Amino acid sequence: MPEAVVCEAVRTPIGKRNGSLAEVHPVDLSAAVLDALAQRTGIDPGVVDDVVWGCVNQVGDQAAQIGRYALLAAGWPETVPGVTLNRACGSSQSAFDFAAGMVLAGQYDVVVAGGVESMTRVPLGAGRDLGRPYGPLVRERYRADLTSGEFPNADFNQGVGAERIARDWKLSRTELDEYAARSHELAAAAIDSGAFDRQLAAVPGAPGFDADEGLRRGTTAGTLAGLTPSFAADGVIHAGNSSQISDGASAVLVTTPQRARELGLTPIVRYHSGAVSGADPLRMLTGPIPATRKVLGRAGLGVADIGAFEVNEAFAPVPLAWQAEFGADPARLNPLGGAIAVGHPLGASGTVLLTRLVHHMRDRGIRYGLQTMCEGGGTANATIVELVEGSG
Repeated sequence: MPEAVVCEAVRTPIGKRNGSLAEVHPVDLSAAVLDALAQRTGIDPGVVDDVVWGCVNQVGDQAAQIGRYALLAAGWPETVPGVTLNRACGSSQSAFDFAAGMVLAGQYDVVVAGGVESMTRVPLGAGRDLGRPYGPLVRERYRADLTSGEFPNADFNQGVGAERIARDWKLSRTELDEYAARSHELAAAAIDSGAFDRQLAAVPGAPGFDADEGLRRGTTAGTLAGLTPSFAADGVIHAGNSSQISDGASAVLVTTPQRARELGLTPIVRYHSGAVSGADPLRMLTGPIPATRKVLGRAGLGVADIGAFEVNEAFAPVPLAWQAEFGADPARLNPLGGAIAVGHPLGASGTVLLTRLVHHMRDRGIRYGLQTMCEGGGTANATIVELVEGSG
């Protein structure tokens, strides 16, 4: 039976908005992880069948098919193609799913999947001045909610969705803030222990930048308690229990076990199962729940079989509602912290999570890992990978 394996996974340190990566063009930021991938594997980039690249806000510096120009910026042969895709926050996780699918189908032998986002240079929602997203038919379908006064500008809004999730799952402000503080604590421990060192790629345009810079050491629920709610006067969601606006890039090399042997590569994990699902586009962020159910069913595995979960911390209610539904061991959920502590560079985040996950699995000898991403519009990806024996 055909298999797809990941032989290397790299990411840049995540930069905070207007931070260390602010002056690096997202094409060049993408090139940095492609360079690192080629150097660490020793492959000739000419063997790559395709570069599948996630990016969300494809305007300005991130327009013009950034996946193609990234590999050209890296100096890779002009014969290597590239494509850019957008599944909102899950863009690079979808890039990985698509890359693995093409390998499993026998269409590709060697693929790079990854993504980038410079939220400093291309702000969230940068394309809104060119038109009004969503369209009149969708707005009419959800008119009663959108015009209720809860949604700013009568637009779909993730923050309002997070407020609804907190309300529906009866998650208090204190619980959310305690979870946010936990994210900082775990991320600090991971950084200090060197858990990320093996996965980080240097960025030539940001010399000396070698660690995720969004971390706020010493964060506690008490220090977060004074922050003003962002989406409702009596709300529970604020900047401190939400993901940070960030810059970053990430990439993974996907191939077959046979081709890996021919190239002298050692697989880390194999692609076990993947799923994508849709959910309520108003709450928007509950998609990881049905996506997880779907991928576990497809894999024939249970929650207890999974040794590590990466559930993207778009907002604190997302992993907490997910955990409430599945009863997963809290110690296995986002064990290295998450986007609340280190940031969420949209188009890069899917393979950022994957990079964190596969290195953690290899370091700890964990057989199965699962990652899932909530996405704008109510979709979500869920992917299970399995450690390859002898990958350490």
